[in-house]
Amino acid sequence: MLTATGVDLSYGSRPAVRDAHLAVRAGEVVAVTGQSGSGKSSLLYCLAGVLPTTRGHVRFEGRTLDDLSDDDISTLRRERFGFVFQYGELLPELTIEENTALPLRLAGLRKQPALAQAGEVLERLGLGELRGRRPSQVSGGQSQRAAVARALVHRPAIVFADEPTGSLDSGNATAVLAEFLGLARSQGTAVILVTHDPGVAAQADTRYSMSDGVLTPWGAV
Repeated sequence: MLTATGVDLSYGSRPAVRDAHLAVRAGEVVAVTGQSGSGKSSLLYCLAGVLPTTRGHVRFEGRTLDDLSDDDISTLRRERFGFVFQYGELLPELTIEENTALPLRLAGLRKQPALAQAGEVLERLGLGELRGRRPSQVSGGQSQRAAVARALVHRPAIVFADEPTGSLDSGNATAVLAEFLGLARSQGTAVILVTHDPGVAAQADTRYSMSDGVLTPWGAV
């Protein structure tokens, strides 16, 4: 479904990703581990079409991202991709339900059907009673669950997750990850997650490690 072939990314003269090769199947969970500064987040944003590659290419469902217009890339990210960030990045002025419904509203769904669909996902993640609260009125774990709901509510083909449990304590991290991957797998959504935590990476179907911009299949010498 998504492949990276010979991907390089440099910031000026500083290489961040070096000749990365990766393939993701539909519904597969892929983890990329590495220390801070290893290049894993840079790779993630290349795969999502947020950062242009310096060399090589990324293909999604047969289309090369570098060949798409800005409008086409924006549509792809809005309709086929989902994103989960380390700190949730919920909009503070919206309720939990409105934040969750945002991808549906951006795709043109009317307000009430969008909120109803968002409410169903929030119920599955144990947040049904909190749907009317704002992000400042819920805990960090609850906020991150809402971020997961927002990423999955429109049933994207793939979710890109950048340290999705990095801001949580171990108990919340375990619970949120289990709910995230369980919901993604139940609806056939692939996940690429980057993490420094080996325990998080162990939940994936396929693992890679990254060091100094070099991506290596887990266990390879």
